[in-house]
Amino acid sequence: MSLADPRFRPREIAPTQDGARLAITWEDGVRSEYEPRFLRLNCPCAQCVDEMTGIRTLRPDSVPENVYPEAIHYIGRYALQFVWSDGHDTGFYPFDLLRRLWDERAEEG
Repeated sequence: MSLADPRFRPREIAPTQDGARLAITWEDGVRSEYEPRFLRLNCPCAQCVDEMTGIRTLRPDSVPENVYPEAIHYIGRYALQFVWSDGHDTGFYPFDLLRRLWDERAEEG
């Protein structure tokens, strides 16, 4: 990730107006909105992804449909950490990962 690349620099991070999603407006003008469960299912931590193989080990049926972040912490200037209502809190979500997740969803249409 390069902080020089505006695609990976958030300009604003806030809940959507209805509070149902996390919205990020990026320096390149793109606005992304993430549902909480989508983010939880894409947690990149070692409890959710096998470190050796990169295979996701988190079972979707183990994550409640109504999971939500109880807290969100900045990790330096490069990532967010969520404290989830299901008790999970070890994943750091680098900004480049968040942007890639959004771009991949947009490509899928």
